[in-house]
Amino acid sequence: MTRRTATTAYAVLLLAWCWFVGIPNDPAGVVVWIWFGTIAWQVEETPRDHLAFWRDWWRPLLLMVLYWLGRGLADEVGIAPHYSMPIRVDDWLFGGTVPTVWLQQNWCGEPCLKTLPPHWYDVLLTTVYASHFLVALTLAGVLWVRNRDEWVRWLRRYITLLFAGLAIYVAYPMAPPWMAARDGYLPEVSRITSRGWSQLEVLGVDLHRQTMIMWGMANKVAAMPSLHCGIACLVAFYGISRLRRPWRWLLLLYPLAMALALTYFAEHYVIDAIAGCLLAWLVMVGVGRWERKRAA
Repeated sequence: MTRRTATTAYAVLLLAWCWFVGIPNDPAGVVVWIWFGTIAWQVEETPRDHLAFWRDWWRPLLLMVLYWLGRGLADEVGIAPHYSMPIRVDDWLFGGTVPTVWLQQNWCGEPCLKTLPPHWYDVLLTTVYASHFLVALTLAGVLWVRNRDEWVRWLRRYITLLFAGLAIYVAYPMAPPWMAARDGYLPEVSRITSRGWSQLEVLGVDLHRQTMIMWGMANKVAAMPSLHCGIACLVAFYGISRLRRPWRWLLLLYPLAMALALTYFAEHYVIDAIAGCLLAWLVMVGVGRWERKRAA
C-alpha cells in the first residue's frame, strides 16, 4: 500500500468517525487517532516500528491522563467557587460593560437560545472552540514524525501549561459566565457553545465532541485561567518562535478568535482569556530558560 492510499483511507475513516460518532475529545482518544495517522504516513514500516510510537508517547500520555483526572477532581477539594472578581474586572476593562452580556445581547438574538438558527459567525466560532481539543496534540503528532527534538520541546511546554493551569484550578475555582448568570450574579446569558453546528441536525447529522476513553471528567469551575485560550496562545507563540516567514504573526489570530468564541459563548470572561495567554507566555519563557540552562 502506498502512503497516498493509506493517508487517504485514514482521512476518510477519521472524517466518518467525526461525522457519525463524534470528534475525538479526550487526550487518550486523540493520541490513538494520531497513532493511526502515523501508521498511515509510515505505512511501509514494520509493525514493530509502528509500536515504537508508544515507546515515546506513553510518558506524556500518562501525564495528560493525570491532568485530565486531576482537572475532574479539582472542584472536589471543598473551596467554594468565586463569582464576583471576573465580573468586576471585565466591567472595569470595558467601561462598565461585561463583554459576554454585550455580545449575546447584540449578536445572539432575543431571546439568546442555543436552539436558534446559527449565524455565520456562530459556525465559525463553534469550529474554533472545538479545535482546542485537536490542534495542540495534532501539532505534537506532526513534530513526532518530522523532528523528535522539537516534539519533546513542544510537549514539555504543553504539559507544563496543563499542570500550571491545574494548580490554579485547585486553588481558585471560579464560576464561568453562564453559571454566574444562572446563580444571579449576571444578567441572563446562555451557554451556546454548540449552536454553530446545530443546523447540521436538519441534515440528520449531530456533529459534536465525543469522549472516547476517559468519561466523566468535567469540571464546571475550571475557568481561571482559560486553557482554551492559553493553549491557543501557546500554539501561536511556539509557531512564531520557530518560523521565520512574515506571515507567522497571523498565528495570533487563532487565540484572538478563541477568546472571542469563549466570551460570546459564555464559557469564559475576557480576564480568563488574558490570564490564559499570560500563563502561556510565562511557560514559554520559563521552559525556554530552563532548557538553555540545562544545555549549558
